[in-house]
Amino acid sequence: MRKAGESMKEFISLKIDYAFKLIFGKEGNEAILIAFLNAALKLPQERRIEAITIMNPELNKEYQGDKKSILDVRAETSEGVQINIEIQLSNQYDMEKRSLYYWAEMYSRQIREGMAYKELAKAVTINILDFNYLKQTPNYHNMFHLYEDEEKFQLTDALEMHFMELPKLLTKWRNREISPWENELARWLLLLEGADNQEILQTLEEIAMKDPVLHQAMTAWEETSDDPRIREAYFDRRKAVLDEKAAIREAELRLKEALEKGRAAGIAAGKAEVAKKLLDLGFEITKVAEATGLSEKDIKSLKD
Repeated sequence: MRKAGESMKEFISLKIDYAFKLIFGKEGNEAILIAFLNAALKLPQERRIEAITIMNPELNKEYQGDKKSILDVRAETSEGVQINIEIQLSNQYDMEKRSLYYWAEMYSRQIREGMAYKELAKAVTINILDFNYLKQTPNYHNMFHLYEDEEKFQLTDALEMHFMELPKLLTKWRNREISPWENELARWLLLLEGADNQEILQTLEEIAMKDPVLHQAMTAWEETSDDPRIREAYFDRRKAVLDEKAAIREAELRLKEALEKGRAAGIAAGKAEVAKKLLDLGFEITKVAEATGLSEKDIKSLKD
């Protein structure tokens, strides 16, 4: 990890799924993933995760085979709980359905011939989003289960879905509403912002002096960022992800323009209809123009 007085290094951004998986989804870094999950799942001390198996660590094969593939992190706890972590930089307006699909896939994959349904373990999906998604709340971390509508009791804990929105977290951090010194989850999520924010990076480096697992993560992050081969693959992946983000943004702008044109056309048609009725009632052209905002020339055309 960078020593005091050293110049700032260029870290790869952990918001790019390729880089995130190198730190949180790599064999040998299980302690890092466990620390993040214990903070995210809000488990009581007696039920905190102590051991975990990373199920899809073969990042290079997965990435090289399809640069548009989802580089998620999948893991299984020693109790059999299935976990999937995914990072999204742009809103594709399908996160809740995508998350539910991943949950169903993880949950159903456990079944074996002769296995009783009661043996199925809990499945958890975690979505880390670099955009605001849930408009109903300012909270950056929201957790969902299956509850009865009126009395709010839980049907089962088998389904658990998390949404973590980084922009909301940054807002709370800037307003000093949360502190990474006190909040473990905020600490790990702010690590994803460290490549772009020197104040966050410096704070986390100070915390890492007292947090050995965070120190391990930051050391691995620094070493990974210094590897020329990893940097080359990282920038390829970063370009693909940002190109996709730009394409989605372009589609949003075109849709907005189309809606505005359609709205404008509808307003113009409505004004013309009102003008016709006023003319039929015998109103003068100048009065109709004042009432509708149409030009006298247009109104004369309607009258003719």
